[in-house]
Amino acid sequence: MQDYWTRQNEDKPLYPNLIWSRPEQAAQSGKLLIIGGNAFGFSAPAEAFQAAIEAGIGSCRVILPDRLQKTVGRILEAGEYAPSTPSGSFAKNSLATLLEYSNWADATLLAGDFGRNSETAIALESFVTKNTSFITLTKDGIDYFIHAPLTLLHRKQTLLVMSFAQLQKYAVHSKFEHAFTFDMDFVRIIELLHIISSRCEAAIIVKHLDTIFAAYAGQISTTKLSDEVPIWRVKTAAHATVWVVQNPTKIFEALTTSII
Repeated sequence: MQDYWTRQNEDKPLYPNLIWSRPEQAAQSGKLLIIGGNAFGFSAPAEAFQAAIEAGIGSCRVILPDRLQKTVGRILEAGEYAPSTPSGSFAKNSLATLLEYSNWADATLLAGDFGRNSETAIALESFVTKNTSFITLTKDGIDYFIHAPLTLLHRKQTLLVMSFAQLQKYAVHSKFEHAFTFDMDFVRIIELLHIISSRCEAAIIVKHLDTIFAAYAGQISTTKLSDEVPIWRVKTAAHATVWVVQNPTKIFEALTTSII
């Protein structure tokens, strides 16, 4: 086994001390801002909110486009709202609201269900550029940066929870000299994740077949799942972000532990 690769089992965490030392009071458990949704769907931010509470976050707020306020207002008590486009996605002028709430939070999760909108693309790109705190992206939040992946890969305080297909596209558009292919063997995936994570600032969590890979600063952990989990990104992103908020100086260890 390479010295940069560690294996974790679902029933045996690699870093048990992180579990035993978790904060017991909400005031010490961190603050998380979740952003996502559009007029036609908000399941991703809603799922992220539930997962963050489950993972032990101290305080959590969710920002949705204001077109959803009448629909969601009585369902999601933690909901806040930002200006939306006529089609119901985040508008360009939502940026001020997003940045204001991000100043309250220790980290932000761009949970997905953003839809496809040019104004939303501008708002998200500006948010990621102007915000200096920890940001996690998943689902179609990742897709908005596929043609400019270095914006995220070279950003400090960033976690990308992505599908294997998204990882493939990021590698291509960042001109990474090696290709990620669905038929490559397990050890080769680890080797390439080691190379790409050694060169970039962002952390990466990706799932292939029955294994979740966590990569940060050249270190790789693998966690083999006992059951195939087809829907995994939002919950994984929320749990990982909560663990990083609570262990900001031990990012790799926090990401690895969050998976189980």
